[in-house]
Amino acid sequence: MFALLAGLDAGLLLLGLDAPVTTERLPDVHGMLLVLGFVGTLISLERATALGRPYGFIAPALLGAGAVLLVTDPVPLIVAKWMLVAGAAGFVLLCVPLWRRQYDAALLTQLLGAALALAGALIWTGQDTLTRVIPWLIGFVVLTIAAERVELARITMGPGAGIRLLFHAWAVTGALVVGLVLPDVGAILLGLALLSLAGWLVVHDVARRTIRATGVTRYMAACILAGYVWLGVAAVVLLLGEPTGQAAYDAVIHAVFLGYTFSMIMAHATTILPAVLRIRLPYRPAFWVPAALLQVALIVRVWFGDGLGMPVAWQTGGVLGVAALLLFFATAATSALLPQAPAEKPSAARETTPDAVSHTASGFSPRERDE
Repeated sequence: MFALLAGLDAGLLLLGLDAPVTTERLPDVHGMLLVLGFVGTLISLERATALGRPYGFIAPALLGAGAVLLVTDPVPLIVAKWMLVAGAAGFVLLCVPLWRRQYDAALLTQLLGAALALAGALIWTGQDTLTRVIPWLIGFVVLTIAAERVELARITMGPGAGIRLLFHAWAVTGALVVGLVLPDVGAILLGLALLSLAGWLVVHDVARRTIRATGVTRYMAACILAGYVWLGVAAVVLLLGEPTGQAAYDAVIHAVFLGYTFSMIMAHATTILPAVLRIRLPYRPAFWVPAALLQVALIVRVWFGDGLGMPVAWQTGGVLGVAALLLFFATAATSALLPQAPAEKPSAARETTPDAVSHTASGFSPRERDE
């Protein structure tokens, strides 16, 4: 949460606005605070919970410590960078025993995603900017979250879903390697791989059917499908080549890291967070407000701000995005504190229920756990 708040604070500074806190290098570490500091720590914490071994929590501890050091000006930045490298390396090691439990393709994809995060962190140690690092972080969040979706919805996706996911994962990795030598070609290949992955997920994810349900099931489906749409938007922009222009670069990173990543976090918060943090977090209709606000913020920023070149829209969309994330976590905290709402009728889509998530958190798919 510290990394999230610091990252949002840095985002306001980058928008040219006043922010509650200002440090010398805060704006320069905005991306790493949110991607590895917040998302990386959150995902590795969920994986450590799935592993169920004390040593698993070393990875999120190191990533969280790295986030704190990023904004601690007296500490040399290179120290913070290497702390994140250590955390990412721990994340890779954390994923190995999870994969060895069943040698599952989705878990191998998560291991590959963690390796991409490590590669990005290592590249950053020799860079002053994130330009060469961002593609690797995109690979990390996209593959990790897609693998989580395949784990949760493999019953409806079919037995070959893991192999198809792994094919896309290697395509993404290959594009990143090519991009080290030929940035334009690598960006185009990455765009093709992400567009193919987004299209496959939209067609096969149960969310396409559960969007017609009600309550928490419909809310989750709406957030998931919105995430796939933003992943597709980023892929289309990448098809134009390396996003060296400010507008294209801004559109890609925010479509992926806000549109795709945070839409997925919002979708699964009521099921993943209770398992990880041991708290009660019931769904309430109020969750729709920050989720909808995030989509509006991205449309304003990416479409009008970046696409049509309107600086006011770019800045307004950025502020709305910060407000959406703050409102979401305020809504989550309020929901956790208020009395439990009446339980909904069980949904036919078991793979999107808390029970299915608890099965996944143990390292087994719903089908395997039932057997």
